[in-house]
Amino acid sequence: MTRPTARPLRWLGGLLALYLCAPFIAALPQIGHADWAGVDWHTMGFAVGVSIASASVAALIILVGGVPLGYALARSSSRAMAVLGFVVQLPLALPPLTSGILLLFLLGPYSWAGQLTGGMLTDSFTGIVLAETFVAAPFLIVAARSAFAAVDPVYDDVAATLGHHAASRFFRVTLPIAWPAIRAGLALAWLRAFGEFGATVMVAYHPYSLPVYTYVLFGGQGLPAMMPLLLPTLAIAVLCAVISVYRRGAATLAVAPHENGDESTAVSAASVPPMPNARLSFTLRRDLGAFNLDVTWAPTTRRLAIIGPSGSGKSLALRMVAGLERNDGCIVTLGERDLAPLAPEQRQIGYMPQDYGLFPHMTVARQLSFPVDADAASARYWLDHLGLAGLTARLPHQLSFGQRQRVALARALTRHSPLLLFDEPFSALDTPRRRRLQQSLRELQREIAAVTVLVTHDPDEAALLADELLVIEHGRVLQTGTIGDVFERPASLRVAELLGLHNVGVGVMRADGFIETSLGLVIDTAERSIAAGQPVMWRVSPRAVSVVPATAIATKHAPARDRQVDDGSGATRTYRGTLKGIELRHGDRYAVLDIGGHRFDVGDEDEAVDHDARRERQVQIDSRGVSVWAVAASNGRSGGESEAAVIGAASRKKSG
Repeated sequence: MTRPTARPLRWLGGLLALYLCAPFIAALPQIGHADWAGVDWHTMGFAVGVSIASASVAALIILVGGVPLGYALARSSSRAMAVLGFVVQLPLALPPLTSGILLLFLLGPYSWAGQLTGGMLTDSFTGIVLAETFVAAPFLIVAARSAFAAVDPVYDDVAATLGHHAASRFFRVTLPIAWPAIRAGLALAWLRAFGEFGATVMVAYHPYSLPVYTYVLFGGQGLPAMMPLLLPTLAIAVLCAVISVYRRGAATLAVAPHENGDESTAVSAASVPPMPNARLSFTLRRDLGAFNLDVTWAPTTRRLAIIGPSGSGKSLALRMVAGLERNDGCIVTLGERDLAPLAPEQRQIGYMPQDYGLFPHMTVARQLSFPVDADAASARYWLDHLGLAGLTARLPHQLSFGQRQRVALARALTRHSPLLLFDEPFSALDTPRRRRLQQSLRELQREIAAVTVLVTHDPDEAALLADELLVIEHGRVLQTGTIGDVFERPASLRVAELLGLHNVGVGVMRADGFIETSLGLVIDTAERSIAAGQPVMWRVSPRAVSVVPATAIATKHAPARDRQVDDGSGATRTYRGTLKGIELRHGDRYAVLDIGGHRFDVGDEDEAVDHDARRERQVQIDSRGVSVWAVAASNGRSGGESEAAVIGAASRKKSG
């Protein structure tokens, strides 16, 4: 059903289309009234030849100079280039006769250029070409500038990490992607040059170009003599229009992915060329005004992850390791190899951006053969073992998300890169597909010897795909360590928050072995090795927290805030809590309770928790499920506030 708002738009578009088509329709009946007998075919053919030749030469000049100029205008943000971009578009706004007058000041017989060339720049074929170049060049320059601006810089980045230098990246990646729009601009520029009259007649009245000859013939013989001239002009215009809108492969429909196209593919332990068992370490510093990156990390394993919130600098750090960002004074080493002085094309790395960076004009087979040092045997191996063997003739838009991810991975692996960098490669996928592809990547990590660095904001993803973790925020390191150490003992509440950990808090160790939290809650723990007065962090396992059924509580309305309940082991302490809600995480139900101002998650798999939020509960915490560890006074929160400072402030507030 057509929406009411669309009908007026269709009418307006239809009226303009009718007007544009009407002149061609009105000319059809005039074919029979044309003065065919009086046509000077020789002169007309010469004029058509002059226009075609001059327009072609002008278009070639415009193409050779306009493409690099359009690229420079698109990639530069300097004020000088902005002024230049404004100037090169002025011929579009000038009346053609005015353009011709301006050209006479430069090319006329009394100008310095005219005197230098003996007047050869006017009333000559050269003069026609120069006039047409001036008025037609902006069409291609504007088209090239827009086309290059629309090319995602990630393609250039990926091509660099695959070993291609700047010229190769331009001619093999950037220009082919931008070429359809440039080709349309070139066709428009050629047509503008072919039909140029005003500037041409001012600079070169002779030899006759087709527009000038048309003007002369119309002045001498009138309208009946125009039809023989219109036919070749219309034929050429139709041909150029077809070229400008033609797109190779436009009729190709996206092929539906295989039924199991996104399924995880098991990787067998087939023979793979050995790779160096190196370790990555880096010191990265970058000042971007309000943001400053200062990160140092020397992990000891080869499966690594960087986690942090948006804007923390994790992607910037990955790009600096890849050499895609300026890294003056930084240190990046892979084993004994110093990568910092090397350009990205010299580092022999594999880089996967968030959208995989597959070149839209290359088939799967060309993607895998594109790396400078691509190994054909390795490419065939990964095609087979990643389930891509039947997709080699497809373009990226004909692949599913999962297939694109595997193609990008296979492309990086074909060159035996000792370092693979992944920038949130699963962020755009739905949860089931993301989990399958994560498992697939984990299988690959077990088989290859490359160092893999994964940038992510998903703690579960980091825990699955990494052995060591770097947690950063605002360009600063919050914590580094093995996955087990960081998840089990986060260095601060902020780290715990970024890792999605619950039942975590700060406090001070008391002499009797109890923890007094920052909000005054006292928690028993089995830990007795930490000295009294030591600032600590604590974490309670959800399995150690349980709601006591009402029938098991003898003193349901006792006024004490907490008291010991004998459970036969002497390890359980009872507290009062208030239900805040029920949450579902990874398929498991959790009851969220407020105990002494702290949030606690309680496992609710059997729905044993009474969901009436209006009354208090009796809650037991098993001390054997309470972890506690000392924290240094300098362990910072986001913004530089230490955990010890948080504890001290809370204690002062309580005593006040």
